[in-house]
Amino acid sequence: MTRKSLSIVTIVALCLAGPAAWAQARIDEVGEQLVNDFIDNVITLQGRFEQSLIDAEGIVQERSSGTLEIERPGRFRWSYSEPYEQWLVADGLNIWSYDVDLAQVTVKPQAKALANTPALLLGGSEDALSQFSFDGSMVEKGTTWVRMIPVDTKSGFERMELGFMNGQLTRMVFFDNLDQTTLVALYDVTTNEPIDSERFEFQVPDDADLVGTPVMAEESSP
Repeated sequence: MTRKSLSIVTIVALCLAGPAAWAQARIDEVGEQLVNDFIDNVITLQGRFEQSLIDAEGIVQERSSGTLEIERPGRFRWSYSEPYEQWLVADGLNIWSYDVDLAQVTVKPQAKALANTPALLLGGSEDALSQFSFDGSMVEKGTTWVRMIPVDTKSGFERMELGFMNGQLTRMVFFDNLDQTTLVALYDVTTNEPIDSERFEFQVPDDADLVGTPVMAEESSP
């Protein structure tokens, strides 16, 4: 993806609007380029995360933390350690959710489960951007925030905001259709370092119940 230049019509409009509009247009352009660079250049990402679920009243309902590993396209692993151990593994065909305490595994076809969700943008292929539209940017305390809206209005998410500091993705905020907000803060992030492929493989433990039927490789072929 290449950096989009301002159209002649936009330039004329900005000339009439004055310096403030020029500044905002440049911020929007920078924000969009940050997302494009992430999609184009980041193949793997590893780090720690802290996640908060906030209700419509602004009250934190749940806090969790763990580690995140992404290998684009199509593979990621969220390993929750607090408040309880849970794994969320995408192997390119299926998404496996393993609740260790409950000894239960839920599996869903990955393509359907991730369609039009923020996870698709983070771990999907380059064409994942086609399922989202840019809705402006802003800079606050050194972080450039980029707002994106899913093209599919039935996706379950109203919008998401990605925060970049020094060119690195450090914050993600997801707003769902239930007026809940999920805030994810990333720490100790490294990019484009090798990740063992076994991290994206999942075997159902012998003592766990399986809910759902995994998609096999031949079933996903055109």
